[in-house]
Amino acid sequence: KNKKSKIMHGMGMGGWDFLGNEEKDGLRFSWNLWPSSKLEATRVVVPTGCLYSPLKNLEGMPPPLQYDPIRCNTCGAVLNPYAQIDYRSKLWACPFCMNRNHFPPHYADNISETNLPAELIPQFTTVEYELTVVPQGPPVFMFLVDTCLGEDELDQLKDSLQQTLNLLPDDALVGLISFGTNVMVHELGFSECPKSYVFRGDKEYPASKIQDLLWISPTGRGPTNQYKAQQLQPGGMPAVNMSGVGNREPAIGKFLLPVSECSYTLDTVLEELQRDPWPVPGDQRAARCTGTALEVALGLLESACPGRGSRIMTFVGGPPTSGPGMIVGRMKTETIRSHTDLQKNSAPNFKNSSKFFHGLSDRAVASSSVIDFFACSLDQVGLLEIRPCVERTGGLVVLADSFSQSVFKESLRRVFMRTRNEHNDDNNLQMGFSAALEVLTSKELKVAGAIGPCSSLHKKGPSVADTEIGQGGTYAWSLGGITPSTTLALYFEVTNSSPTPLPPHKRRFLQFVTQYQHSNGRIRLRSTTHCGGWHCDAQDMAPLAVSFDQAAAAVLTARIAIHRTETEDVADIMRWLDRSLIRLCAKFAEYQKDEPNSFRLSREFSMYPQYMFHLRRSQFLQQFNSSPDESCYYRSILCRENTNNSMVMIQPSLLSYSFQGKPMPVLLDASSVRHDTILLLDTFFHVVIFHGETIAAWREQNYQEQEEHVNFKNLLLAPQSDAQIIMENRFPASRYIVCDQHKSETRFLMARLNPSVTHNSNDGSGGQQIFTDDVSLRVFMEHLMNLSVQS
Repeated sequence: KNKKSKIMHGMGMGGWDFLGNEEKDGLRFSWNLWPSSKLEATRVVVPTGCLYSPLKNLEGMPPPLQYDPIRCNTCGAVLNPYAQIDYRSKLWACPFCMNRNHFPPHYADNISETNLPAELIPQFTTVEYELTVVPQGPPVFMFLVDTCLGEDELDQLKDSLQQTLNLLPDDALVGLISFGTNVMVHELGFSECPKSYVFRGDKEYPASKIQDLLWISPTGRGPTNQYKAQQLQPGGMPAVNMSGVGNREPAIGKFLLPVSECSYTLDTVLEELQRDPWPVPGDQRAARCTGTALEVALGLLESACPGRGSRIMTFVGGPPTSGPGMIVGRMKTETIRSHTDLQKNSAPNFKNSSKFFHGLSDRAVASSSVIDFFACSLDQVGLLEIRPCVERTGGLVVLADSFSQSVFKESLRRVFMRTRNEHNDDNNLQMGFSAALEVLTSKELKVAGAIGPCSSLHKKGPSVADTEIGQGGTYAWSLGGITPSTTLALYFEVTNSSPTPLPPHKRRFLQFVTQYQHSNGRIRLRSTTHCGGWHCDAQDMAPLAVSFDQAAAAVLTARIAIHRTETEDVADIMRWLDRSLIRLCAKFAEYQKDEPNSFRLSREFSMYPQYMFHLRRSQFLQQFNSSPDESCYYRSILCRENTNNSMVMIQPSLLSYSFQGKPMPVLLDASSVRHDTILLLDTFFHVVIFHGETIAAWREQNYQEQEEHVNFKNLLLAPQSDAQIIMENRFPASRYIVCDQHKSETRFLMARLNPSVTHNSNDGSGGQQIFTDDVSLRVFMEHLMNLSVQS
């Protein structure tokens, strides 16, 4: 499977090791050589950009350096292996602005050609520093629990949360808020009996009002570093009166306590948590005030730990129907908005709800709070409106049918996975908080924007392009919460408008500087510096073509398409994709004018049209048979995952198992469906094991239990063990489906296959018919060739 992945994703073609660069620096570029002029960059069609994973576990990266980085006095770039060193005068020249900087005394006294600090060693283009600033303290986890659930669902959720407490670090602070008709903030510091503060669910509460009602220190007046104060007394409780205003108490110690101190109290509160007591008539929905609950949680965290890493983990089982942020009324006669309603502007609550949650996301970004959203419901839950809160803060999102489903339970468990590496990071959570990314460029290029889980910090500078792609107009973004798989798409603009090409020896430089709070409370800074070449001969496109990474290019293009769905009609986006593909093929394919049969694509581009074909048919752009929430969910996951996972979403992998030989990858095509084979489909969201008609019949007759049919038993077990390997560490956990040919759940497979065999055509040899009017890949390629070779 790994070999197949390397072949599909273009590893090592033409001397470019795309996967090796990704493992070394967490970077993947669409073009590894860049056009040297603005005009040529426009003509190559696919945007010049990269996918960057700021917290990726990198092979060979040195352990965190226990000192602050040295930065250029002019542009702020971090010292890196591409700096020119003058060992005699103890100076270094910044490759970004060419300014000469003096080394500080502790460097100047020890540096020599044979004694280099880690950040100057050539192979360490990515290094991480542990800054010498006061630690922020352990992370904060606030659980928001929806009580408008059925008894069984609520019991399953409570059980999962109780297990989660065992996964948290002992020093992590936790809090609990439950909500239904009203919001209840549970005072965990009062252990004599369950005690909570109740807020009306149909009202908005500004932060100051929340702090007044909870009688806690107002924002900015409490201790600026509670962690420092907690260390004065064992057990994590403040040793001095830090109330800040009158006799008010700090939120830490009252509503937020270390797990080691409140696990029994919290466990008891969860055990005794009951369904929302307010009666719900049969013709109405439950009153669920999700918006007010998030607002109260934010107000509490703004007082308790402003600027300190915290997560608001929201668990809901239905749509907000009450208070600010409601997406639908309580009467069941009122339907939840559909794609058609949104297109016709006939969703009455959509604008107000979106505006409210966008305002909450601004506050969450400012206070370094991450908002996670775990929704388990057969109906819509308002994810479309709540998406800014999750995406702009770097939060996680999981959409499942039930809290008893493994998709939810496994996903929640995997949030709290621990690191295991050679740098003694054992027992730390695989997550960062309060992350921010800065991108520095050499003068020949500028930053056009970013698409992914981030929020613009609106920092202008000479390296910011006029053209905006995604969140543009800045060279810095707040990432909020980050994990090893968090991946940002960054787009650049070549600034050289002169027809004179750049000299062949010229190099371009990019630096990605990520500062974040580690889960141990300390502040870290990761610096990744990239040096690349320019393509200077417009008459010879071969070097540029060989540097093309078609997988990264497909993901960068897909993210632009998804970003445009927020403001444009899907049909217009489809036409843009088609035109772009035709222009790319016309530029780089070999053909004779008006001769489609002469059309040839080199191997560097051979898979790209296929990727675009599957992207056009995917749930990311097709709205048929999906709700606005589902479309939003799929798009959110694609916009935060790394290249390989994103490619599995765009073009799923399909393996075939039979008695004819070893498991082998087969075409994602209707012709691959055979009655005597087993297929394993991986779409990232679903992992499907499909049994052909004959295989299913043999299984029903229990041949696998007979000794003489041990090979058949092994054939049945092989895809199951492979499926477990595929799903092992994936987030969110994939839904596992086992189905038989001609049964209802085969739709998960059939919907993703190329319809080469339909009710009115047959492009392939055999296979199962797919009832659709969609064109097949063969017809798509014929049209592409005809249009590309036109005069």
